[in-house]
Amino acid sequence: MQTETLVRSIEKDLLKTDLPTLRVGDQVKVGVLIREGDKERVQPYQGTIIAQHRAGLNSTITVRKIFQGVGVERIFLIHSPRINFIERIRSSRVRRAKLYYLRDRVGKQARLQERFIREDEAQ
Repeated sequence: MQTETLVRSIEKDLLKTDLPTLRVGDQVKVGVLIREGDKERVQPYQGTIIAQHRAGLNSTITVRKIFQGVGVERIFLIHSPRINFIERIRSSRVRRAKLYYLRDRVGKQARLQERFIREDEAQ
């Protein structure tokens, strides 16, 4: 019992506080720190969140984009030190928790209807 509280207190210090409110269907730009030799640079990865797993420090988002006609998905640990920033570009109106059906859609079929955010709902 005491170890759980110790783990939670350590995890609380590691959680990022500057993250935007993320939902499935949002178009996001994720800045990933890439190490090449002894240099580091930030590489943006832009796509749609198709799945989200909320588990405190181990929370993840699955981001899908189409690159040269091929669908590419990456899973990001959102509280990882390798994630430099996460920027929400636009939100979409979705009715499902997981958008795995987008894997079978191509072109205009894969578009999602934009959801406009009220000012009091925005961060």
